[in-house]
Amino acid sequence: MRDKRYVLAITGASGSAYGRRLLEVLAATGAEIHLAVSDAASKVASHELGLRFDADDGPAALRALLGQEPPNVVCHSNRDFEVPVASGSFRHDGMAIVPCSMGTLGRIAHGASTSLVERAADVCLKERRKLVLVPRETPYSTIHLENMLRLSQAGAIVLPASPGLYAGETTVDQLVDFIVSRVLDHLGVENNLMQRYGEPAKRRHPEDE
Repeated sequence: MRDKRYVLAITGASGSAYGRRLLEVLAATGAEIHLAVSDAASKVASHELGLRFDADDGPAALRALLGQEPPNVVCHSNRDFEVPVASGSFRHDGMAIVPCSMGTLGRIAHGASTSLVERAADVCLKERRKLVLVPRETPYSTIHLENMLRLSQAGAIVLPASPGLYAGETTVDQLVDFIVSRVLDHLGVENNLMQRYGEPAKRRHPEDE
């Protein structure tokens, strides 16, 4: 995995735990990770996870999200368009926006990049690279659905934060891991975070311990 390179964005939808967990797992692979966190995402993380940091302060964001500053992870300001991930000539193995706010999704769907996250996603579409978007809004308006259809037709993978329950998940962490596992699958990252349908049970439940 050390020869792999991924882009991860966390935006201001509810579901900060999904983004933090995905960052944690990707960082642990040793792959090169380029992270961008929106201002709104830092505010949501404060409410949902009790984390307080300035999204433009990369080291502080990493310490808040991971408790450390891994050498293989670099955090870019969402206002900086002069970093590698803003260019199509910068090659990587896929990008995920987790969670993806509907504002972010809508601007990407219409090619209206106003931030690094949106520009990096726009680059993925034009270069035909993997782009996974994880919206968490509910219910979806017709506009939301049309934007998601537009992105799917453009080559993106729209992966709503709708965890399956067929594996008998009993904790919030397991539900989070279900979605993170599906994102990793689409990025081509091997993982065993979830109990896959039809496979022998691997996960022990709290009541079994």
